[in-house]
Amino acid sequence: MLIDFFYQLRDARLPVSVKEFLTLLEALDQRVASASLDEFYVLSRAVLIKDEKYYDRFDQVFGHYFRGVDSLLEKIEADIPEDWLTKLIEKQLSDEEKAQLKGLGWDKLMQTLKERLAEQKERHQGGNKWIGTGGTSPFGAYGYNPEGVRIGQDGSRHRRAVKVWDQREFRDFDDQRELGTRNFKVALRRLRQITRSAEAAVLDLDDTIRATADNAGWLDIRYAHERHNAVKVLLCLDVGGSMDDHIEICEGLFSGARSEFKHLEHAYFHNFIYESVWRDNRRRHAERLATLDLIHTYPSDYKLIFVGDATMSPYEITYPGGSVEHMNEEPGKVWLQRLLAHFPHAVWLNPVDEAYWDYTESLRMTRELMDGRMFPLTPAGLEAAMKRLQGGY
Repeated sequence: MLIDFFYQLRDARLPVSVKEFLTLLEALDQRVASASLDEFYVLSRAVLIKDEKYYDRFDQVFGHYFRGVDSLLEKIEADIPEDWLTKLIEKQLSDEEKAQLKGLGWDKLMQTLKERLAEQKERHQGGNKWIGTGGTSPFGAYGYNPEGVRIGQDGSRHRRAVKVWDQREFRDFDDQRELGTRNFKVALRRLRQITRSAEAAVLDLDDTIRATADNAGWLDIRYAHERHNAVKVLLCLDVGGSMDDHIEICEGLFSGARSEFKHLEHAYFHNFIYESVWRDNRRRHAERLATLDLIHTYPSDYKLIFVGDATMSPYEITYPGGSVEHMNEEPGKVWLQRLLAHFPHAVWLNPVDEAYWDYTESLRMTRELMDGRMFPLTPAGLEAAMKRLQGGY
């Protein structure tokens, strides 16, 4: 029966190979997992999935195939009002009362839940039918039912739920979602260019042991050339205004970049690049750096990365005096073109969902000025940007 499971994984565009599938069958033949579905889930995910960004998609296919929860994942994914689920009372039943309750069975349970979500209009407590708290309904929190769907309860009490309605654990690993500092580091490493230092300054333990053994036990210390990332990055970040909505993700990117690149320079701007930028946001009006100084200070082998939502008035890009903060003598697009002419390897990372890019005129203009080198600030987008900076297409 696992052939169909394999095909469903492939239909979901999961990179599962025939070799990995045969390895899973061999592991089952060797009884690596028992008859427990939970053990098989852990084993199959470990064997078939090699990248955590696919965990959430694998969970959905696994749940659909083995437990028939396609309706739960696709048709009855709804927001339950928090006041319906507030813990006001925990239902305590005697053993005799518990014995009188009967489970619905999986198919009936899922169908009934779908009907309840469509019908219920208010909060319920203590009953035996609706989604609520402290009752004997199969759906809700802090009650009791021999087979139920736990909704909104902090932890298990009776160990009776056959399905826990919670946010899927690995959803944020998906490569189309925004990411955090750890994921930034993984994506930024694709831009690494590892070189060796001129002098051998790092102890090579393996070679030292080998040389000492060859030397009849007399210590023979060997050194290796230190390896470091030779890539140089100039990071220009938009701050203030609409970018306040993206502070957390930009902080994660900056933190990841600082840990990955030895040669990292940064500057801030607001909305668009003009004749000056600044290093310290607290002193943005007192201590500014001329944009020409960026061009004259950093050679063209620096990788230039802009981070901003490109959401502003189009006049801020195309007209002298268009800046919302000062009277700029030259349009912002002129300064962007000067930077791009000096730094041939440049990209623009945008935290706005790519689906909305075509609805903002300034964003479209910025993307055109970047010659299409604008990428969404998602794991997949960042990987594509790093590939472009390396000269790939």
